[in-house]
Amino acid sequence: MPGLITPLRESQQLNMEREDKKRSRSLGKDFICRLQCMFSHTSSIEKLTPEETLLWSQSLEKLLQSKYGMATFHAFLKSEYSDENIEFWLRCEEYKKIKSSYKMNSKAKKIYEQYIQAQAPKEINIDHQTREMIKTNVKSPTTVCFDEAQKIVFGLMERDSYPRFLRSEIYRTLLESAASDSLSG
Repeated sequence: MPGLITPLRESQQLNMEREDKKRSRSLGKDFICRLQCMFSHTSSIEKLTPEETLLWSQSLEKLLQSKYGMATFHAFLKSEYSDENIEFWLRCEEYKKIKSSYKMNSKAKKIYEQYIQAQAPKEINIDHQTREMIKTNVKSPTTVCFDEAQKIVFGLMERDSYPRFLRSEIYRTLLESAASDSLSG
């Protein structure tokens, strides 16, 4: 009798592994669909390609240059409860494009209150010296007043979050799903 139990267990194990792979592919396709739906309001609907998904693994810069990459990375950080870093980085990118000094003053204060000041709702991890420098800069803001903090946050994401993202189930599943979609046409 003991000889029969082992093949049965192996068969059950194989079935469970197949089901896990199916579920994983399905999740990847669902996520790709959600990503494409998020951006369907743009004039040309681009499909997420395996090549683009692979590019994300080359550098954080390449990941952030892709609208799908940015959305996927943001979703990953949100799942880890650390999305304040990417949100701060994005706010800084938007802030640098502001031309009006009135808007710059208003936006600088909002960024400071949201991400920089001690006990801010989405406080980022920066050193005291940088925090104090920004506190001073916000009194008469310029386009570069958050640059040092943005560099620090980018470095944190690059060294910590980004490598975890590349090893994450969400990225691997998306990569596999994009590859299988391109093979099946």
